[in-house]
Amino acid sequence: MCAASSDRILITDTTLRDAHQSLIATRLRTEDMLPLARAIDTVGFFSVEAWGGATFDSCIRFLNEDPWERLQKLKSELVNTPIQMLLRGQNLVGYRHYPDDVVERFVAAAAENGVAIFRIFDALNDIRNMQKAMKEVKNTGSHLQGAISYTTSPVHSTESFIAMARELYALDCDSICIKDMAGLIMPEAAHDLISGIKEEMDVKVCLHSHSTSGVASLSYQAAVGAGVDILDTAMSPFALGTSQPPTESVVAALRGSPRDTEIDLVALRRVRNICLELREKYGPLVDPISERVDSDVLIYQLPGGMISNLISQLKEQDALDRHEEVLAEVPRVREDLGYPPLVTPTSQIVGTQAVLNVLLGERYKNVTTEVKDYVRGLYGKPPAQIDPAIQRHIIGDDEPVTVRPANLLEPMYQKMKQQAEDAGLIRKEEDVLTYILYPSIAPSFLKGERKREEIPKKVPEPAAGTEFPTAMEVEVDGEIFAVRIVSVEGSAVESVPAIVAKEKIPRGDVAGGVKSNMQGMVLKVPVQRGAAVKKGETLIILEAMKMENPIHSPRDGKVVDIFVDTGDVVQNGDVLMIVE
Repeated sequence: MCAASSDRILITDTTLRDAHQSLIATRLRTEDMLPLARAIDTVGFFSVEAWGGATFDSCIRFLNEDPWERLQKLKSELVNTPIQMLLRGQNLVGYRHYPDDVVERFVAAAAENGVAIFRIFDALNDIRNMQKAMKEVKNTGSHLQGAISYTTSPVHSTESFIAMARELYALDCDSICIKDMAGLIMPEAAHDLISGIKEEMDVKVCLHSHSTSGVASLSYQAAVGAGVDILDTAMSPFALGTSQPPTESVVAALRGSPRDTEIDLVALRRVRNICLELREKYGPLVDPISERVDSDVLIYQLPGGMISNLISQLKEQDALDRHEEVLAEVPRVREDLGYPPLVTPTSQIVGTQAVLNVLLGERYKNVTTEVKDYVRGLYGKPPAQIDPAIQRHIIGDDEPVTVRPANLLEPMYQKMKQQAEDAGLIRKEEDVLTYILYPSIAPSFLKGERKREEIPKKVPEPAAGTEFPTAMEVEVDGEIFAVRIVSVEGSAVESVPAIVAKEKIPRGDVAGGVKSNMQGMVLKVPVQRGAAVKKGETLIILEAMKMENPIHSPRDGKVVDIFVDTGDVVQNGDVLMIVE
């Protein structure tokens, strides 16, 4: 094999998926995608990444759109250009592992509805979690692109990633992607990894990176010299920051060279002009944090989206002043947990635990359900051994799972299909998959009860000295609610629901009181009044920072009173129940 290549560089454009996921929280609507897709189809890209990742969730949660219908409509416009999707291995487009029968149905449906190239990755680089989906992709006759989740740590190296590439190649991948979700790959590392793969394997190699650290364009140049075949880029109005390098810039830089993309800059200009109009329309959704170079990613190794998410979490907890402490804690948690790459869902698992460790003043005093499952091995095999003391603290003497996690899952497709049909939710077969993947929000979507989230409008900045209120009391049906205002309509930030706390929930020192240690929504109350409980028993589960956070009993005793119900939002310090 030859490390370098004289063939033209192929371009995968990410504007319709990762670019708007990175910059505007995956809010691009199908109606705005279609004219853009029509123009993109004339350019001559290798592929267009237009589905998968967070697009499925965002469609039904925020946009009231059917992701399957979006795929069909895009396919009708992208006649000459293959549609590519990002698939999270056994997680598909969700946040947990699904049984093999669901994986089979999903891959088949995605291919039938328009996906031609499947990029498959696993957050832990555990190939066992990728193999079922990979096999199903080959069964459909689609292009299989196996992905390496790139990261840096004492247990990750160029040699280890090349070894993973060998495994992917042996599993009949048509191409291999180096997926650098945090923008960490340096030019020399990109050169060594790509040339190492090309020297051993006759396979196309793609480099996917983000401009978060400001290094991606330099690494792309090094990759070109090393023989990379495909580069991921985004049209300039949706490029840079936490997104990819600009398509136009990469095409222009290679023009006239042995690796010329042979893409017409005039054709790109027509696409860019459409993107400019969309950028103006969706501008209020762009968080300034996602637009700028963030050198912290090189110190703390956090993806740009994760950094902005941590800031949001700390604002919710009224603890933004603890930001630096949390940034320093994230690498420590990551080390404790065996250096997982920080990509969905492991980035949320590690980041949320770091926030809890800092806010509660004691490391692992409160452990999320997801961290417990991770330590049990239910997400797969960590890259390195989990710290034995931490493991013992979290799961006691239980032995972690060593088999492929999906081996423990019973088939569920037919059972869930019957359940959805009985509820009158199914109009087409794909609706069954939507219901299985998102059982909490799919029913309201499939019933037509959800409403599309509006795009906020820009408003003039308030005059100097003008301040919006941050809290107020409102009366609803005779009941008083304390409301904390966390966004203002029309502001240049993503709007989030106001947080409402019921006045019936007491605060302060109450004899036998069990207090909330964070702001969150009550997800479950597994005990009842009069129940005898043991110290350490779970009394309430809060959903906070996108994770499940159990509140444990501080003592043996009896539940005398409960002040909250499922769905209530509580604040740090609220008394949730009395245990005497």
